[in-house]
This record gives sequence, C-alpha cells and structure tokens, in this order.
Amino acid sequence: MGAVVESVSSSPTHTFNKEVLPGIRLLSGLGVEGDAHMGATVKHRSRVAVDPTRPNLRQVHLIHAELLEELAAAGFAVAPGQLGENVTTRGVDLLALSTGTVLHIGDRARVEITGLRNPCLQIDGFADGLLKQLVHRGGDGTIVRRAGVMGVVVEGGPVAPGMPVQVSVPEGAHVPLVPV
Repeated sequence: MGAVVESVSSSPTHTFNKEVLPGIRLLSGLGVEGDAHMGATVKHRSRVAVDPTRPNLRQVHLIHAELLEELAAAGFAVAPGQLGENVTTRGVDLLALSTGTVLHIGDRARVEITGLRNPCLQIDGFADGLLKQLVHRGGDGTIVRRAGVMGVVVEGGPVAPGMPVQVSVPEGAHVPLVPV
C-alpha cells in the first residue's frame, strides 16, 4: 500500500486541537479553507505580533500517523487533529523530506513543504511531558523536532482520508528541513 491521507482536521479559531472532518479543501496560496491559519501572510499569533506582512509558510500542518503510534507506545494518547495538524499522513517520512518537496494529494491538491513545525509549551498543557517527546537533543547534541512539517498550497483541491499521497523531491542536493 502506498502513502495515503489518514485524517484531515481544521479549526476556524486559534485552538490547540483541530476538529477531525470528513474532508477539507486546500486553496492555492492560502491554505485550508476556513482554518484560522489560512492566508497569504502569517496567521500564527506570535508571528503576526512581530510582522503581519511576512509570507505564511505555515498554511498547512502535516503529521505522520506513525508519530502518533510512537507517542502511544510512550504512553501518550494523541489522536489525529489533537496536535493542531490539518493532514495526518501514513507511509511518508515527512521529517526526512527536503525543503521544497511537493506532496501531490489526490488528483489535484499540491502542498510544498517549507519546514518543520517548532512546537511550543502548549503541548505540555495537552499532556504533561509530551513536549519532550516532540523536541529533544539528539545523540550529537542537535535539536530534534518531531511535531510535523509545514507547507504552502501550490495547487488547491479537496483532501480526504484514503486519498493517495505522492512525493516529488526537488532537483539538486537534499536541503534539510528547519523550523518555519
């Protein structure tokens, strides 16, 4: 079985969790229709406070379902949408993608990966100790972020569970993801 969309979520308000839905619609250059983070310029409240004119590189938040399973094995019950993601995938190693990778979702939607989600302290409000599961130091001392990836919509379209996900890696050298 190839990579697929496992779940989709959205919220019209800046809440930590997003409601699981039967489907969402991605809008080119904007993000998830009706989501609080939809827009061409930044919508994350802390980023708006710094510079509301900056481009929104965080239009779509994606997490791989395998991460939720790893968290469950560590004693954390986290369901799709509960970490604020819009799309939960299965079968794609999102964290290993190169910056600029395009995910083709279904027949139409295309999301270009811009970087890593930098999780905040609100995660420990959801479950004490969860933040340490999602951000920690690797064996070489570097910070490892596992809270998913962010992207921008390059082509809109419907996204629903069961839709296939195809990965198009950009030409050239691999460019590791950094927080956006």
